[in-house]
Amino acid sequence: MSGGREPAAGDGNVSGGHWVDTWTAMPQLTEPGNLPPAPYTTGDLVLADSTLRQTVRVSAGGERVRLRLSNTFGGAPLPVTRVSVAYPAGGRAGVSTIQPGSARPVTFHGRPSTVVPVGAQVVSDPLDQPLPPGSVLTVTLYLAEGQASAAITSHPGSRTTSYLAKGNQADAEELAGATPVEHWYFLSAVEVWSPAATAALVLLGDSLTDGRGSTTNHDNRWPDQLFDRLPGGGVAIANQAAGGNRVLSDGLGPGALARLDRDVLARSGARWLVVFEGVNDIGTAEATQDAQKKIADDLVAAYDQIIVRAHARGLIVYGATLTPFGGNDYDDAQGHREASRQTVNDWIRTGGRFDAVIDFDRAVHDPADPRRLLAAYDVGDGLHLSPAGYQALAAAVPARLFTR
Repeated sequence: MSGGREPAAGDGNVSGGHWVDTWTAMPQLTEPGNLPPAPYTTGDLVLADSTLRQTVRVSAGGERVRLRLSNTFGGAPLPVTRVSVAYPAGGRAGVSTIQPGSARPVTFHGRPSTVVPVGAQVVSDPLDQPLPPGSVLTVTLYLAEGQASAAITSHPGSRTTSYLAKGNQADAEELAGATPVEHWYFLSAVEVWSPAATAALVLLGDSLTDGRGSTTNHDNRWPDQLFDRLPGGGVAIANQAAGGNRVLSDGLGPGALARLDRDVLARSGARWLVVFEGVNDIGTAEATQDAQKKIADDLVAAYDQIIVRAHARGLIVYGATLTPFGGNDYDDAQGHREASRQTVNDWIRTGGRFDAVIDFDRAVHDPADPRRLLAAYDVGDGLHLSPAGYQALAAAVPARLFTR
């Protein structure tokens, strides 16, 4: 455990390295159906005298780690009594058991507990906990008092199993009486102290980046598969996507323009940004020629704003073309929404504003019917991809884009 600012302690602010986000989850206001089940939610009290165990797969590795806990959308302060980190049994995601003797306490300004104010986040003290690239970390929280509001912060689309249990089991190798849930709560980032050459790739996106259609506990979203194929482990992945998210307006979570500062520009060690979002704006706008022309024009203007704001912070910004949705509920018989998609993609490809273009559309559309996904990549709804489809997206990203 550490404190101060000398090389072996403090926030790690010494020459030769820096903090980098190696795992992130976009904070969201938890919908009623995604709250912890009874008895962990009782009226306006959530997770009282409860243990929450979660696993996350990191990207870049490091010898030291720190956590970020978020109460961005909480309706009351979030009192966290105890936090520990450990290695999961078998090194696997989505398991409730930890490796014997691996649990380590996490502190906040030297104290074992913390209170996260409403709308805020808290960063833990650094901890000497080696994390190899691509490894899985278990994070366990115990809340004695619980949060006194049904408005809590989470990331529902975890595609990873977490566990709830009664009592203080923060250090338990096996959780007694555990209840599985398919969500992450309160944890918004894991950071590692990394060499100066390591940097984070931030992904701004929706369910296609959040991984709908991927396999639970297998970490086969396209960002995971991209990390696996990049050489050297010097690129960290900060996945800041959420299902249903839009660019222009709030949906499931604030729109991309509204959350850009918090979810992208404030990320530790950020160097690159990929913008792959807009299909939900097109799909939820009225299917008329005028409405779709307006949404396409507005999306182009919004992308330009994102580029300007990210460039001002020194980020390199890549644009990804929007993938097809033929056969999905977003598709309309007159083709107005498809026309918007094509207009937006033409601008991404030829507008000259992005620092480079990643052509996801070309990677996964059916050459015989470009309005649709290739059947082998379609999870079944015409919009979301299978693990094979996500592999095709990952393969479409040139590794040369992330050379320093």
